[in-house]
Amino acid sequence: MRTNRATVRAGVSMAATLPMIAGALALGIPAAHAAGTSARHAIAGTKPTWATAKADKGATANSAQVSARVYLAGKDAAGLAAYAKAVSDPSSASYGKYLSAKESKARFGATTAQVKAVTSWLKSAGLKVTGVTAHYVAVSGDVAAAEKAFGTQMHNYAKGSKTYRAPQATATVPAALQGTVLTVTGLDSAPHKSAHDSTTLPGPGAVFKNSGPFSSYYGSKVASDLPSAYGQKIPYAIKGYTGKQLRAAYGAGKYTGKHVRIAITDAFASPTIAFDAATYAKKNGDAAWKTSQLHQSLPDSYTHTGTEEGGCDASGWYGEETLDVEAVHAVAPAADVTYVGAASCYDDDLLDSLSKVVDNHLADIVSNSWGDVEANETPDLAAAYDQVFQFGAVQGIGFYFSSGDDGDQAAASGTKQVDTPANSAWVTAVGGTSLAVGKGDSYQWEAGWGTEKASLAKNGKSWDGFPGPFTSGAGGGTSRNVAQPAYQKGIVPKGLATLYNKTGNRVVPDISAVADPTTGFLVGQTQAFPDGSEKYSQYRIGGTSLAAPVIAAVQALAQEARGGKAIGFANPSIYKRYGQKGVFHDVTDNPVGHGLANVRVDFANGLDASQGLLTSVRSMGKDSSLHAVKGYDDVTGVGSPAAGYVSSFAKK
Repeated sequence: MRTNRATVRAGVSMAATLPMIAGALALGIPAAHAAGTSARHAIAGTKPTWATAKADKGATANSAQVSARVYLAGKDAAGLAAYAKAVSDPSSASYGKYLSAKESKARFGATTAQVKAVTSWLKSAGLKVTGVTAHYVAVSGDVAAAEKAFGTQMHNYAKGSKTYRAPQATATVPAALQGTVLTVTGLDSAPHKSAHDSTTLPGPGAVFKNSGPFSSYYGSKVASDLPSAYGQKIPYAIKGYTGKQLRAAYGAGKYTGKHVRIAITDAFASPTIAFDAATYAKKNGDAAWKTSQLHQSLPDSYTHTGTEEGGCDASGWYGEETLDVEAVHAVAPAADVTYVGAASCYDDDLLDSLSKVVDNHLADIVSNSWGDVEANETPDLAAAYDQVFQFGAVQGIGFYFSSGDDGDQAAASGTKQVDTPANSAWVTAVGGTSLAVGKGDSYQWEAGWGTEKASLAKNGKSWDGFPGPFTSGAGGGTSRNVAQPAYQKGIVPKGLATLYNKTGNRVVPDISAVADPTTGFLVGQTQAFPDGSEKYSQYRIGGTSLAAPVIAAVQALAQEARGGKAIGFANPSIYKRYGQKGVFHDVTDNPVGHGLANVRVDFANGLDASQGLLTSVRSMGKDSSLHAVKGYDDVTGVGSPAAGYVSSFAKK
């Protein structure tokens, strides 16, 4: 299951990690003995690490139901990865020699014979084939059939306060299918419990509005009647940056993203997105949307739409889609935008949406503002995601993922860790900053996004416990699961890369943009008001949910500057530009020589002043245990795009 990040409206993430759903597993009757494992091939990563002997609660009943996917390795899995690397590397002779969707499928996709062999094997074990795509064969059936097919018993295991089904040993497939089966997902029930379908979605979520006073640009209105912070009076938070300010900050120049296609993936679909996007553009000075410039590609039905345990809160995702669409258009107003909604916030459905983009080459740039903590990532799912990203890379499609809104995750999850899929070596992980755009849309500075909050004392003369506890910040750090990619070597400090082993691991993020909700983006969305009405309203929003579409839009500008030629998987190009003059803002925690903070005044009820106001000071550059320092760091990566970034892609 995944969490959306659109969110940080009141200064802390409004979308905490969704609860995992416990499978309704029957206990008591021992499962049948698994089929013999002779002449079989093990599928690494199919037994989750939490399925330990200590957590074992016994065999799952034979009659319990399993839904799984057998992902196909295709003709040449190693060749796919090698070609994806070569076409993305500016130093390679194959750089930019992309394949079409049809060509990539023919060269690397699964053959009809492979699909037939996998289907026949699964059916022979007693499983029902419920779907076949270019990427996987989906099956369902009882535990007894699954055990026969995958050569392992199914047991119930305690995981935290819940109980889930998982393989007692690593799953296997017939030896004849070695090289045909990439991985198997769904054998453990933690992230895959299904629910009933719904052809309808709930209405808009409850209204959220910001209180003033506001600054119109950074520092334009100082809270002179409130206590000082860091030895000086501090400004009120901005009302919310708009496209003109962000375009100026990140060096858009004359470029608008013309003839460039951007896809956005999230879960579900806002029923008012066309109206909201058009209204927002008109109210905030963005170019009007042209006919057929905004498209939606949606599933036939949806699952997990509610707010019950295991639900995804569909209406909460409307804000994510709205932010992503409006932010992309604000920065790249001429780009073509396709929204691809998943049937739910679960991995299988999100993978389907990503695959839809790749299989139909719906765009060259894909913005994704969702993810989960790395501890919840299993190797089977990681393999499935990476295969999609590699198929995208060989076609010149780049994926951009938000790095997270909880810093090092220690406070939120109890463990320092990065987020996934941002941890993949095949995507561009986007970190976050606090951005100061001054008078005349002038770029002033950026700090690493990390917020500490202190409330105004009752006497109004001080800030209680200043600077206060950490509330939110850009996700980052060192992956425990992913090896260091070549493009990070020599640039990422050795102390970060080798934190967990001597050979080095992937460090997140790669690049960054504005994310701090107190220096965030103004968004417009239809929301439900207490009187039962549904009306368009505007509010400020932040999080790396904002940073990801901003960077995706900047990449659209860069692609236009490149003459329309796709940049594809961008990390090798991004790191190649590291150190070049004027290309990146080198973002640090303390860009002005003293502590930074601003004042926020919020409605206690999120709507109006009827229940009072909440006044607080929000410090900047305080990202948990992570630090934005000179050079590459695990808050902002190589930094944010400077005036010379977009133009660096222009043909010389």
